[in-house]
Amino acid sequence: MTVQIGIIGGSGLYKMSALQDVEEVSLDTPFGAPSDALIVGTLEKVKVAFLARHGRNHHLSPSELPFRANIHAMKQLGVEYIISASAVGSLKEEVKPLDLVVPDQFIDRTKGRVATFFGEGIVAHVGFGDPICPNLAAVLASAVASLNLPDVTLHQGGTYVCMEGPAFSTKAESNLYRSWGASIIGMTNLTEAKLAREAEIAYATLALVTDYDCWHPDHDAVTVEMVIENLHRNAANAQGVILETVKRLSSNPPVSAAHTALKYAILTRLDTAPPATKEKLHLLLKKYL
Repeated sequence: MTVQIGIIGGSGLYKMSALQDVEEVSLDTPFGAPSDALIVGTLEKVKVAFLARHGRNHHLSPSELPFRANIHAMKQLGVEYIISASAVGSLKEEVKPLDLVVPDQFIDRTKGRVATFFGEGIVAHVGFGDPICPNLAAVLASAVASLNLPDVTLHQGGTYVCMEGPAFSTKAESNLYRSWGASIIGMTNLTEAKLAREAEIAYATLALVTDYDCWHPDHDAVTVEMVIENLHRNAANAQGVILETVKRLSSNPPVSAAHTALKYAILTRLDTAPPATKEKLHLLLKKYL
């Protein structure tokens, strides 16, 4: 089974209702089990793999996510492009709830996560100056723009602050991130992006704004009910955007520098590397062995 396009769904997006010919695929990886079974099916006759990031019942917190297993499972299926849909808070007045952001940068505020496949005798340093694949992001943004979604503004570009969680920011932290010029804040995508780059998979984020972060003077007027309603509306918008993106990707898959990210990144001579580590990383290394 080979699937070129992977979709990772975040809070509120636990399944793709338009998927047809659905098959659940449970995969083992050298890094444990993924968040859930991967759902393989077709969107407009294009084969895709869908994964609920937090599990279909949202039982995994951001810090508990098996990031390496999730990306490795996508790689096992042959995925070359990942579209990541994620709920985020806004750090800018003009980035309103229900808006969509296709960011191009990240700031890492996570603390305890393993964000690399490498180590244990094999060292690799991938380039990460542009953490989002610009060509994939352009396809995603053009898909959003083509749909003319009501009450939704597209923000192309911007910086996503990735915090540890699960608690949200303090007001002091939120205002610090605003002073850095960041646009949105979430808890998951940077770790995915780093691992996708090491796995030579192009990665782009569709960020779905649910609320203003706690910096906003009207934040106290935001209720849990409002956020949940926005999550559902965002999920409906996301499904339309992903469907259109998949159609565009399948007809004209873009070139991505991510697809050769390891070419000059591995510093260890593989003929001297520990056999057990080479076996563990075989899926990533096989074209360089």
